[in-house]
Amino acid sequence: MLSQSEIYVYEEKNEIQGFVGLSDKYIEGIFVSSKEQSKGIGDLLMCYVKNIKNQLSLSVYQKNIRAVNFYQKEDFNIQSENVDENTGEKEYIMTWKRK
Repeated sequence: MLSQSEIYVYEEKNEIQGFVGLSDKYIEGIFVSSKEQSKGIGDLLMCYVKNIKNQLSLSVYQKNIRAVNFYQKEDFNIQSENVDENTGEKEYIMTWKRK
C-alpha cells in the first residue's frame, strides 16, 4: 500500500532516516532507520502529519508494545481490537483527532 500513499520523508545530510506513508487519513506505516531510532525522528514525522490532517487512524500489532506506547504518547487512542487477516496477528485500531 505504501506505493499508493503520500510519503513524507525525514532526511539529514542527504540520507533518508525515516518516513511516514498516508492514504488519506490512514497511516500505512511509519519507519525510522534502526540506527536513528529514539532520536525524535518519529516524533517529528508524526508532528508533521498531525499538522496537515485533522484526524488519523492506524493499525498496530498488539505485541508491538514499543509502537503501541509510541502512538499512545502521540495521543492516539485504541478504538477496537482486530485480527489481521493476512497474518493472524491481533492488532489494535487506533485513532487521533485534533482537539
